[in-house]
Amino acid sequence: MDVQIFGTRKSADTRKALRFFAERRMKTHFVDLQERAASRGELLRFAQKLGIGALVDEDSRRYGELGLRTARYGDDRWLEVLTAEPLLLKMPLVRWGTALSIGDAAGTWKSWLDA
Repeated sequence: MDVQIFGTRKSADTRKALRFFAERRMKTHFVDLQERAASRGELLRFAQKLGIGALVDEDSRRYGELGLRTARYGDDRWLEVLTAEPLLLKMPLVRWGTALSIGDAAGTWKSWLDA
């Protein structure tokens, strides 16, 4: 089964995820969010399981540039914003079958492989 990783090549955590699975000879499918944004359906899958707040990187530069520090959006509006502005996402988003993780979650990834 392939591991799908959404992120950018500039993200240290995304590179960590790619290296983690490469060291374990797991086949990965990398989606560079600067080249192609994640679909709304894919983001919805993460939001339903982990919550929309877990997807938004409030420390990102792009978050401040867009003036979102005072924004109070509902989940549907956040999905629209994240689809249009993928650099607002916490990276990496990792999917292995139905298992999902956000950010540097080496412990979680290890538990997936052990199971």
